[in-house]
Amino acid sequence: MSALNLKLSLLLLLCCVIGGINVSAQLSPTFYAKTCPLALATIKASVISAVLKEARMGASLLRLHFHDCFVQGCDASILLDDTATFTGEKTAFPNVNSLRGYEVIDSIKSKLEILCPGVVSCADIVAVAARDSVFALGGPTWRVPLGRRDSTSASLSSANSDLPAPFLDLNALIAAFAKKGFTAEEMVALSGAHTIGKSQCTNFRTRIYNDTNIDSTFAKTLQGNCPSVGGDSNLANFDTTTPNLFDNAYFKNLLSKKGLLHSDQQLFNGGSTDSQVTAYSRNLGSFRVDFANAMVKMGNLSPLTGSNGQIRTNCRKVN
Repeated sequence: MSALNLKLSLLLLLCCVIGGINVSAQLSPTFYAKTCPLALATIKASVISAVLKEARMGASLLRLHFHDCFVQGCDASILLDDTATFTGEKTAFPNVNSLRGYEVIDSIKSKLEILCPGVVSCADIVAVAARDSVFALGGPTWRVPLGRRDSTSASLSSANSDLPAPFLDLNALIAAFAKKGFTAEEMVALSGAHTIGKSQCTNFRTRIYNDTNIDSTFAKTLQGNCPSVGGDSNLANFDTTTPNLFDNAYFKNLLSKKGLLHSDQQLFNGGSTDSQVTAYSRNLGSFRVDFANAMVKMGNLSPLTGSNGQIRTNCRKVN
């Protein structure tokens, strides 16, 4: 065999190997059908129980998935606790004293480790719990591709830089989502997650005292629970009309200049996304479909598959 033919043969073999890896790395909604057939039912029952105890937990579990996927991909890096020799993402500015739901994920993981030890990843639990939380609060459902594995690393710096801040203007929001491969339209759809949940005073204080594109009565009401100084952790609903229902009221509120965060109201402020906000405010079905599709795309952000990463026994620490 000539040197050229040998090189071509090796190149073809390499392509086949890489191709095989790519094929095997594809996530699948039926990934646990044989290895842990009760996995999805177990997660769903636990999520419904948690949401029934506290409706806000649904929004918290959804947000946990978002904050996980935007940093290193959907790899459960957000769940890792700090240790003397390891720094996780929980103390990042967007996460510290803000992210919730870790105990719900721990509980689910414990149940699954009894059912099928070492099989279901923490990353998949977070992804499915987000879906089930939305559905539990009246929102859409979608098939969650599964087969993610858990990271053995985390990135505090990426958590601080890659998660969109509540004070961003529209162009900065579009850029932050574009960095992760999302269109401006998908960014608006995903922002609709703020139709449920709450935010801390520190995140919207500047808006209710300084912004001009805000309903004055709405601002004054919020100021009653968010003073200009102090009360940083006091909470307000993103949606004051149906705070525990996953609907399109978030977009209706934006039309009335009642977006809680500066970044919320930026979606309807004379810019390129105004028409989409208006459309969603009038058509719940359109929002539901677009949100579900965007969530599937988000769940596909750089997952670890195959032999990469691990299946953590305890979601809070590397095996």
